[in-house]
Amino acid sequence: MKEILNYLYEHKTLDREEAKKVLTNIASGVYNHSQIASFISVYLMRSITVDELTGFRDALLDLCMPVDLSAFDAIDLCGTGGDGKDTFNISTLSTFVVAGAGVKVAKHGNYGVSSSVGSSNLMESAGYRFSNDESKLRAEIDKAGICYMHAPLFNPAMKNVAPVRKELGMKTFFNMLGPMVNPSFPSRQLVGVYSLELARLYNYLYQAGDKEYVILHSLDGYDEISLTGPCKVITRTMDRIIQPADLRLPAYSAEQLRGGSSPADAMRIFMAVLQNKATDAQRDVVVANAGLGLQACFPGRSLEDCLGMAGESIESGSALKAFDTLMEMNK
Repeated sequence: MKEILNYLYEHKTLDREEAKKVLTNIASGVYNHSQIASFISVYLMRSITVDELTGFRDALLDLCMPVDLSAFDAIDLCGTGGDGKDTFNISTLSTFVVAGAGVKVAKHGNYGVSSSVGSSNLMESAGYRFSNDESKLRAEIDKAGICYMHAPLFNPAMKNVAPVRKELGMKTFFNMLGPMVNPSFPSRQLVGVYSLELARLYNYLYQAGDKEYVILHSLDGYDEISLTGPCKVITRTMDRIIQPADLRLPAYSAEQLRGGSSPADAMRIFMAVLQNKATDAQRDVVVANAGLGLQACFPGRSLEDCLGMAGESIESGSALKAFDTLMEMNK
């Protein structure tokens, strides 16, 4: 690792195979925590290259424990995190809204690192039992329309680096990688990213694959549609800026999207949205993100129709039913 660090400190970059080898060694426990922290810090000081990101992704995909959910033609909805906005759990809520609309969801997530409450913190506090048992996950997605995969259980590199990430307490290139390494390899994905540069990197990598995808980045820094201003939306065939008015939704302030500082606070907001008792801002931002996710599943439908499906999922109680069914299966 010393040679690699000296090489990188000279402002040089890794090629795809070198990057893959380093991350494979991290997963294998070859390096100690200080060395891993030093390596991660390189990418806090400069941008990651396409080759480096691709190599890191290749390593994680090679090492992951795959789950075969291909029969369900599922979607994953997630954000990179790391935007520092301390919102409530918008993407996690969106997954239940999409599931309530009749689309199978294979959700991949982790504990919060740069935020107080990540999707795994929330799901754990709700009583979900993390597991990499494929039969459990298949039963959940079949009956509830959704299953949840806690990242460290499926990828040893994620698990080995977790203490370092927690001690650093800030976004790292592992935030960039999380959405790319869903062990069920879903055929569709809605992913929010924390910068325009990362949105372009994701688009470059995803263009080379065959999944349907929607990449989101709100221009004021959110890794989702925030409705606080314009949002960049990139798909395989489209690259545009949308305003809240384009979704026929009002604009909101950052304060209206704040999450709680604890899992209990986060769960209170979470349940208020599912029970259709949330504020307009909380409901609308979830509808916006879920609507874009649904359009990835139904590209022939208008965005207006997909937003309507998302709203109906909440209002009819279908999103809440998906959540209740999943929790009942985890008792």
